[in-house]
Formats: sequence, C-alpha cells, structure tokens
Amino acid sequence: MVSCRVFMSRALQINRSSIGRRSLHITATHHQSAPGPLTRLTEDERLLQESVRRLAQDKLLPRVRAMEQQGRVDQDVLDQLFQAGLMGAELEPEIGGSGCGFLGLMLAVEELARVDASLAVLVDIQNTLVVAIIRRFGTEEQRRRYLPLLAQSWVGSFCLSEAGSGSDAFALSCKAKKDSQGQYVIDGSKLWISNSDVAKIFVVFARLEGTGPADGHRGVTAFLVERDTPGLEIARPERKLGLEASGTCALQFNGVKAQLLGEAGVGYRYAAALLNESRVGIGAQMIGLARGCLDATLPYLMERRQFGQPIWGFQSVQHQVARMATELECSRLLVYNAARCVEAGEDVRMPASMAKLHSSEMAQRVASQCIDLMGGLGFTKDYPQEKFYRDCKAGTIYEGTSNMQLTTIAKCIEKIQAQS
Repeated sequence: MVSCRVFMSRALQINRSSIGRRSLHITATHHQSAPGPLTRLTEDERLLQESVRRLAQDKLLPRVRAMEQQGRVDQDVLDQLFQAGLMGAELEPEIGGSGCGFLGLMLAVEELARVDASLAVLVDIQNTLVVAIIRRFGTEEQRRRYLPLLAQSWVGSFCLSEAGSGSDAFALSCKAKKDSQGQYVIDGSKLWISNSDVAKIFVVFARLEGTGPADGHRGVTAFLVERDTPGLEIARPERKLGLEASGTCALQFNGVKAQLLGEAGVGYRYAAALLNESRVGIGAQMIGLARGCLDATLPYLMERRQFGQPIWGFQSVQHQVARMATELECSRLLVYNAARCVEAGEDVRMPASMAKLHSSEMAQRVASQCIDLMGGLGFTKDYPQEKFYRDCKAGTIYEGTSNMQLTTIAKCIEKIQAQS
C-alpha cells in the first residue's frame, strides 16, 4: 500500500509547480460557479481518504480485537500510523507529516473510526490538541524539537481533566511555581488522560502559584513535560466500557520540572480554542463509528431470511435503515461544514458544538438500532456491533458533554440575537 504521506506529498508538488499557471484561472472563475456540495472532496482529500481506508481495512482491522483484549495499541500499529503520516497530518511532509488540511485530517479520523475508535481518538488527540498547541504557541526551539518527533515517532497527551475539573474544565488544582533556579515545577494530579500509556510528551495545564479555582481562568498556564522527567508517575490504564485499546490513565506530578508553553497565565485561551476545534474530531469519530456499524449490518439484512424472504424485504426494516442513513448524512454535513469553517479561520464554536452534539447522539441511536436488527447475534461478541455500541458512548461525554454543547450553542444563539 502506498502511504497517504506519498499521496499528499505528490499533491503538494503538483500544486506548487502549477501555482503560477493556475492562480489567474482561479481568480477568474472563483465567482462564476456556485459552491459545490459540502461532501464534495478535492482530489487531494479523496486520495488521502482512500489511502487511509485501505490502511484501516487491510492492515488495522485484523488487529482490532486483539488490541482490545490486551487493552493497548500495539507498537507496530503505531508505527504504521506514523509511517502513513497520520500522526502529524497537518505538518509538512518534509518532517514526516501528510501536509493535509483540517478536513483531510477529519476524513482520516472518520476512516479509522470505521474499524476502531481507539485508533481514531489516538490520531485525533495527537493532531487537534498536542501538535496544534505546540505548532501555534510553542517557541521556535520547541517547534523545531517536538514537531518532527510527533510526526515520526512520539505520541503526545493532553492533560487538562482532574478529579474536580470536568465540565468546569478550568477549576484546576494542579499547581505550578518557579524553583530557586527559575524553572517551573508542577505538583498535583490529572485524571482521564488519553494516550498517556504510550505518550512521550505531555501538554499539562496547571495554575500558577498564588491563584486558585476561585480566580476562574486567571493563572491557568500550559506546560510541556517529557515522559522520563523525574517525579512524573503514570498509573495503570482505567478499565472502561469502550475504547479499551485507548490508554486512559491518572497522572501524578511530584515536583516535576516543566517547560513553559506559550504565555504564562493565559493557557485557558489556548485550551478553549483547541477544544472547540477538537470537538469536530469527535464528530468525525462518531460518523465513522456509525458508518462502520451500519456497513457491518446491511449484509446481514440482505442475507438473513425470515418468513420466506430476506429481512431487508420488510418495509419496516427498510424505513429504519433509511432513517439511520439520513441521520448519518446530517451528521456528516455538520462535521464537514465545521471542518471547512476551521480551514477558513471562522468562529467554529457553534458549528463544532452542533457537529459533536448531533453526531455523538446519532451514533448511539444507530449502533443501538443495528444491534436490534441483528437480533441475538448483535448481542454477542462474535459480531462488531456490540463494540461499536460500547465505543460510541464516550462521544457524549469527553471533550464536553452533550449538556455543555447545548449550553455553548445557546450562548452563541443569544450572542447572535443581541447583535441582530
């Protein structure tokens, strides 16, 4: 299989070599044609999508059940994700990335989720949170050191949640202060940290000494901590309902030396901006899960016979599938639109919250109904529907619960109304 990195590198070379010839044509025709469908992909995006689909179906799918039973992602599977350029999807091919846009990344996450949501969430967090924050807010030295590593061999982890900080994301008790040498030192703990079982670099949010939860956002700061830093303790992965191959651990920081990431005291701005975009990634995961579950169910409906005909022959079954397909398409349009908003630099808060809200709840309905259509077989581990059902539940919880998305949407509506 040719890696998606090769496809993207080739596409970039074509674009660069022909930009002089094409720019005038683009300018001349830009306003002459109506916008195309949201789901219409460019050639580059289509090539990336097809490449990731082949990787997922041919190389990764046969490993899914074993990794779930082991409770971890195998190193050689991680190696394949790096080799394909997916762990630094928006980074330049010269340093190991794919050079794709944000929608291209979402397409990759969607295709991975069709076979295993644990792999999709790993790639999503790596790109939308860890790579993104270093790329945007890191120093030149930090970007030069960590971005090639993240594209080629290092997994990253985003450490925000704490025991007392969930939906109230910035009610942090983890503390950071400067020691006698002027080095920042972190003390405290983090909970529910994805990728932490295999991560080599951690983005950690902590409060500066002298501030507390009563101060709201003030004092929240982002730091970088490498895995082998003395004082960092990583607990065993939590046992979860789904996403079992995705390592989710508690972390303890005992006088851990850390690098300041960005400006001190404004880490909440970084996290808020990134989480708005990463919610689009959750949406992509959910449409991938729903697609995978429905795709696995349709052949059974066509082949299984009852009362002298295939189950598919019953209109009630056809109507259930038609409704699921319609809901899935609605979620796809919301996710793709939100991704295009990110690429256009537009305010993505409401589009992202809508995409996450609708797609996560849609995925649960689709997975549940697919199990019903499978009957007793859907309740066994011999078929993938039960895994899709368990994995999709996280979508309404992490990176902002459904209630938090509704609150965000309502605030945006209120703001729009006030401006009208």
